[in-house]
Amino acid sequence: MSEVREVVVLSAVRTAIGDFGGSLQSVEPSALAAITLKESVSRAGVNPADVGMVVMGTVIPSEKRSAYTARIAQIEAGIPCETSCISVNRLCGSGMQAIVNAAQGIMLGDHDIAIAAGVESMSNSFYAVPGARWGHKMGDGQLVDMMLAGLTDPFGTGHMGMTAENLADKYNVSREDQDALAMTSHQNAARAQAEGRFDSQIVPVEIKTRKGVTVFDKDEHVRADISIEKLSAMRPAFKKDGSVTAGNASGINDASSAMVLMERKAAEAKGLKPMARLVAYSHAGVAPEIMGIGPVPAVHKILAATGLSIEDIDVFEV
Repeated sequence: MSEVREVVVLSAVRTAIGDFGGSLQSVEPSALAAITLKESVSRAGVNPADVGMVVMGTVIPSEKRSAYTARIAQIEAGIPCETSCISVNRLCGSGMQAIVNAAQGIMLGDHDIAIAAGVESMSNSFYAVPGARWGHKMGDGQLVDMMLAGLTDPFGTGHMGMTAENLADKYNVSREDQDALAMTSHQNAARAQAEGRFDSQIVPVEIKTRKGVTVFDKDEHVRADISIEKLSAMRPAFKKDGSVTAGNASGINDASSAMVLMERKAAEAKGLKPMARLVAYSHAGVAPEIMGIGPVPAVHKILAATGLSIEDIDVFEV
């Protein structure tokens, strides 16, 4: 068997993260993704025609052309029609799965350059009308919120917030600990934002309004004025006497990102300087009612595969 080819990262960019119903609500996901695709290629210093594959992680239908999100974004970003593309759906991990798929193609020698990307516009998530195509024989119809459908366990647990409640009960994670972590997260993000630490990651998005063009380049979901007092005053969002609130739960957001991956020797031959290399990846499945614990067995698997330990890792980003 031939030696597995090493994958390096040439560039990685993102838009700023928009709040639900916030600054990016008027931007279709294909347009949002095109912005980061184009910028990632520019920063990588590669010829768009040399890109062998675009892999786009995306989940919730949120524009009329959702089936073609990856293709539209690719072409609008200036990547030729001859380049292949594919959309992947691993729910919250779709962007990460895009990296895995893109890297696998490079490892196997299918191509030397691939782009892994992700986009979601939760603000534009569709409402579906079951039965509308053939008509209702009798009785009331309904609108189905496709965003909420994606945030609901199909096996009966209910909203994904309930899976967090289940984990809090199982591992004795207190409301106080959850609020403290949420506050620390917002404070760290606010400090990083104020110090300009995110600026190099973010590609600005120009948004046309009736008043002209505005530039969106700052994460909206960061709460610089957060406090334990404000967090502790919030009511449980998912069950009576629960511990998960709107303040310590995951946010609902809009954004896109993209990174250019390349085979190491091919990058060196072109004089391109990598910013990182892909060492390994892993997947793990857990019971649906505790889905949020999935990163734990996945980390254990990747440590076992690489011979690394927890102490060897400087940063875990979950």
